[in-house]
Amino acid sequence: MTGKNKLFPGTLAVTDPELIEVFDNFAFGETVARSGLDTRRRLVVQLGALIAAQSLGQYRSALGAALADGLTPVEIKEIVYQSVPYVGMAKAVDFLHETNDVLTEHGVELPLPGQSTTTPETRAADGVAVQKQIVGSAGVDRLYASAPDDEQHIQRYLSANCFGDYYTRSGLDLRTRELLTLSILVALGGADGQVRGHVMGNLNVGNDRSVILDVLTVLLPYVGYPRTLNALRMLDDAAPADADATAQPSSSAAKSEQA
Repeated sequence: MTGKNKLFPGTLAVTDPELIEVFDNFAFGETVARSGLDTRRRLVVQLGALIAAQSLGQYRSALGAALADGLTPVEIKEIVYQSVPYVGMAKAVDFLHETNDVLTEHGVELPLPGQSTTTPETRAADGVAVQKQIVGSAGVDRLYASAPDDEQHIQRYLSANCFGDYYTRSGLDLRTRELLTLSILVALGGADGQVRGHVMGNLNVGNDRSVILDVLTVLLPYVGYPRTLNALRMLDDAAPADADATAQPSSSAAKSEQA
């Protein structure tokens, strides 16, 4: 998606040229220019946000542009896979089909090489390990300790499935994967607790305030001001502009860190 926006090719440029020009100037003349994200990470977070926003047509247009800009088929598939535990398979499946269609049209042979690094025997332990990298060991321990007995299975699912089945995959490094998760949650809406938790998670894995702010900046044209401003409030709480943005976040929102 280099240069002018390629999300809205064809008819809208003819029927609504003023709106498309305004959007292009803002999305590329201002927000991308302001952001320090490299092209790869920008494409990753924007594609994730389009999945969460259920923008299938725009996702397809962006996907072709992302391939042209150097995002690999494996990276693209991992974006879709990472969305599943957050938006649910019911919302992700159409994007998976669309991804497969676009990749096939570009001559990519499917299935792609597997990226799983776990087995049924190791997924739970490996999931807890990466969960502790993101949430912190004390935070994970609190989640298990505070969950009622009849909800313990959900905590186990969270560790083994959300983190063990998805975060342990290769194809995207952990820092990029955590930025992707934050982008999905911001675009999804109604997940402020999880946004707060993953702002803290990003800080824990080395994505400082400036990186998170860059992500929110490039998402703004696609997710709108209300969701962006809500996420900025979470960022300001966790890593104020006048504080050390790389400092470890407090434990005050342990309950919201779980996903």
